[in-house]
Amino acid sequence: MKIILKPARNEWYGLVERPKMNSEDLSALVKSIFSEVKENGDGVLLKYTQQYDNVVLNTIKITQEELLAAQLNVKEELKQAIQLAANNIRTFHASQMVSFPKVETTKGVVCWQESRPIESIGLYIPGGTAPLFSTVLMLGIPAQIAGCKQIVLCTPPNKEGKIADEILYVAKLIGITEIYKVGGVQAIAAMTYGTESIPKVLKIFGPGNQYVTAAKQEAFQNGVAIDMPAGPSELMVVADETANPQFVASDLLSQAEHGTDSQVVCVANSIELIREIKSAISEQVEQLPRKNIALQALNNSKLIVMEAGEETLNFINEYAPEHLILSVCNEKEYLKGLRNAGSVFLGNYTPESAGDYASGTNHTLPTNGFSKAFSGVNMDAYVKKITFQKITKEGIQNIGKQIELMAEAEQLQAHKNAVTLRLNEKII
Repeated sequence: MKIILKPARNEWYGLVERPKMNSEDLSALVKSIFSEVKENGDGVLLKYTQQYDNVVLNTIKITQEELLAAQLNVKEELKQAIQLAANNIRTFHASQMVSFPKVETTKGVVCWQESRPIESIGLYIPGGTAPLFSTVLMLGIPAQIAGCKQIVLCTPPNKEGKIADEILYVAKLIGITEIYKVGGVQAIAAMTYGTESIPKVLKIFGPGNQYVTAAKQEAFQNGVAIDMPAGPSELMVVADETANPQFVASDLLSQAEHGTDSQVVCVANSIELIREIKSAISEQVEQLPRKNIALQALNNSKLIVMEAGEETLNFINEYAPEHLILSVCNEKEYLKGLRNAGSVFLGNYTPESAGDYASGTNHTLPTNGFSKAFSGVNMDAYVKKITFQKITKEGIQNIGKQIELMAEAEQLQAHKNAVTLRLNEKII
């Protein structure tokens, strides 16, 4: 990891950049795969599964037998851990379901808002080298609470042509049965257009690499909603003399091991602390099974020495991290000025891993600076909010003249007439 000492403000632009592929090459590949899937359906999915996942499949839909068999292969201790996480996730997300009061904006004019679930949604669950069954919990439980009628799940198979038992166990636990062995760009395309096996959905959720993120953006261009641009994982840790260097190192590595295109950043207020953290990273990374992945991610990453307080706070808001850990003595001061972050973890005993698995908050979050404008997945993502109004005869008399004046000023005579007829009804 590169150490950067007290960068000037004009250097920040380069520091907040994320690792990325050539966008033109990526876009061309995504559009090509989308076109093939649209034209040829399941056959293309099988072709790309063989090409990218190195497995030949005859069918892509998980059978009931596969779903039931997976339940027996998950250890009881893990089942209990999953159940604890599921309960916490359900509790936190259920608390976001609110009812809206009816409001009389003017006498005789009543307005209100109600939520309605999105009827069909698609969940993309990263698989392959690290099958993220926790993401099934994070995306499936809110969908269940919201009342989404159809939940379609796509995830890439392993080299044996199977989906991880843990993914299938969690899917069944929360009532998802439409599960397909397909990943990458082709999975997003399938949920966008529909194929012989996979139904078209109205909205696609889920994190992924740069290919998946680009595919979701292409889906949006083709009329399918998406949760957010949620691409390669990233983490920023802000540390001062109260931080534990070993803890900080472990947190940075927890995100670096996600993928070679992940990025982690540590901002500390002294070079001595940065050196301790770097030393701890060097020791800990040697023990990781995914060491090679983590090391490549660390090449994209930075250790920055910066004055604590306002300067660091401004840099946080400019970077707009997906995950932010504040291991500082004056966290309240940071929170007052914090504007941009996907999810925040406070203090030495709040690892980012807690949010990834079991604290209850959602781990599908905006990356690449999109936390400046997007929220992480929450209950609002699974519903549409419909407004209603009911106006009485008295009510239209109270606001009708003003509507006529505004419609006339915009030269929309039919708008005006729709009100005028009602205002004049008493004298007809």
